[in-house]
Amino acid sequence: MDLTQFQFDLPERLIALRPAEPQDSARLLVVHGDGRLEDAGVRDLPRYLNAGDVLVFNDTRVLPAALKGVRPARDETGQDVACDVNLTERIDGCNWRALARPGRRLKDGDTIVFAEGFTAEITGHHEGGEIGLRFSLEGDALTAALDRHGAMPLPPYIARRRPADAKDRETYQTKFAGEDAASVAAPTAGLHFTPRLLSECDAAGLVRETVRLHVGLGTFKPLEEKQLEENRLHEEWRRLTPETAARLNAARASGHRVVPVGTTAMRTLESCVDADGVLHPATGPTDIFLKPGDAVQGTDALVTNFHLPGSSLFMLVSALMGTDVMRAAYAHAIENEYRFYSYGDACLLLP
Repeated sequence: MDLTQFQFDLPERLIALRPAEPQDSARLLVVHGDGRLEDAGVRDLPRYLNAGDVLVFNDTRVLPAALKGVRPARDETGQDVACDVNLTERIDGCNWRALARPGRRLKDGDTIVFAEGFTAEITGHHEGGEIGLRFSLEGDALTAALDRHGAMPLPPYIARRRPADAKDRETYQTKFAGEDAASVAAPTAGLHFTPRLLSECDAAGLVRETVRLHVGLGTFKPLEEKQLEENRLHEEWRRLTPETAARLNAARASGHRVVPVGTTAMRTLESCVDADGVLHPATGPTDIFLKPGDAVQGTDALVTNFHLPGSSLFMLVSALMGTDVMRAAYAHAIENEYRFYSYGDACLLLP
């Protein structure tokens, strides 16, 4: 497969640094399977769906995973080193993988001090530039410390242009996030769903269900040829409960559509569906990699944002709609100055 067919030029001015205000006032590009395009708004979503259709949300919670710390001098002649740490994957109650700067000045066994009583030891260096961290706190105490001292882990294309601030605590978290804070990126299509829009969806007879996928760093990593050859993506933990699977199967059997909100919800469903389109409960890691030519069995439509060129997510939407349709849709979005990426506008994909 040639990665160049998934590349496109995006003017930097179209990368959204803040969400629309209010967040349900974002634009919505409706993309039909025959290539027809409609310009609408996110609050128009209910009129494109039917009563009984099911919106499936990812209810993961984003952890304030961006930390600033200090690696103390190793001896009397050395110097303290300021560090930026971004957590990427939870291993257990006190161990995480992370990216850290300046990586060349951090060695195995070093301690990073984030606050009084809140430190981490570097336990190893891993592929892709990640390090292992063993925190001095664990479980709820660690979660509380991260909440107190961490910042929202904004995607690189935002973080390099502005720092995270207190407002991101609200705008980079969905209104329906559960209690388990383990994601290091938001399921961003869900950010458009304010209480007002959720109420309007309910009034239109749309049904709401939730799955959970903890979003990892791999969401932002460029695709590598090795991933194409192995047909595998980064692993992320996901859960589809027996009760939710049963309700989704019943809805489809009754002629209603299952509409994941966001690519993480779609990846969860597609990792739990069989060749006959029946969803099965599952809990644990998935490395599913959807690309054009792959069968999409558990998704009847999709609400999603606009994705990075050459990314696995642009390949995923092309698997659902066809590459030519999505390239034309993105060209229309760029020409009409839709806002892109995590804080940007949305698409409704109707195969």
